[in-house]
Amino acid sequence: MPDLDQFPARDQTEIGEKGISLSGGQKQRVALARAVYANKDILLLDDPLSAVDQHVGSALFNDLLKDYLKEKAILFVNNQIQYLARCDRIIFMKNGSIEVINYTHRFTLC
Repeated sequence: MPDLDQFPARDQTEIGEKGISLSGGQKQRVALARAVYANKDILLLDDPLSAVDQHVGSALFNDLLKDYLKEKAILFVNNQIQYLARCDRIIFMKNGSIEVINYTHRFTLC
């Protein structure tokens, strides 16, 4: 809601080509909103929290990905370790190949 409040016409505001008038975090939140509005069973999210601050990222992860979209299959590509403990499966890749798949919620960083 705070993002919508910043736009003159709220959700009816026209966003310029490639979101040129938006910050990086706003672009990512718009992309997440579009993914939610599409209402697909599977979502592929490539580091959607990288351009938002930690507080916003935590809220998006907990409230949107883990709660609102809990019935969806989400492939969440990420390099921020604070979210790993809340993921159902963790897949580590190295040089394009799968190195480790962790199916448990017990995860230890080495």
